[in-house]
Amino acid sequence: MQRLALFDLDNTLVNLDEAFQVWAGKFAEEHDLDREAVDWLIALDRASYPHREVFFSKVRDRFALAEPVDELWSRYRQRMPYLVHCRPEVMDGLSQLRASGRKVAIVTNGTADNQLGKIQRTGLAEAVDAYALSGLEGIRKPDIGLFEVAARRCGITLEDGGWMVGDNLVADIGGGQAAGLRTIWIDRGTWADHDHSADHVATDVLKAMEILHSQP
Repeated sequence: MQRLALFDLDNTLVNLDEAFQVWAGKFAEEHDLDREAVDWLIALDRASYPHREVFFSKVRDRFALAEPVDELWSRYRQRMPYLVHCRPEVMDGLSQLRASGRKVAIVTNGTADNQLGKIQRTGLAEAVDAYALSGLEGIRKPDIGLFEVAARRCGITLEDGGWMVGDNLVADIGGGQAAGLRTIWIDRGTWADHDHSADHVATDVLKAMEILHSQP
């Protein structure tokens, strides 16, 4: 058995898009913005601005806000861990993988306070064997160094083989393959017209877990 099972966090183990929509509604209320503003925020997020400093710079300019970009970004990081949830069935799936003899870890990009807050508040910190956060390690996927950290904390090496499960074709699938791992891509319909070389494709992390259980 390839004992290592690595999972991305956002939009893999937790539904970040859903949490973002809740945040956008609350943000609009606090700043007396209308529904059109909420739609604009969601569209900007879906346009893939991975660096939130850039995102909030555009938000500040769009709505002529008085708060500095750093303050807007900081408030977002403080609130988001309270808005994300991990479904009970996903927690059960992680438990079953560990019971089957696999070592399970989270490998995620993002700031330390935001990502660590999500992992701790959802209970995922206790549901996995280890986690590696780019904001703590100073390494970002697809750099294989972050995968190496996660494997080492599980007490094994990447040479032992394993799996990477995630929704990002570059960070998760490309990074996982560069690290020598087999991969399962969570296809959420956001990578239209992009070719991929993942070993398997699933529409949900629960389906990905079923695939893992089916492997010898």
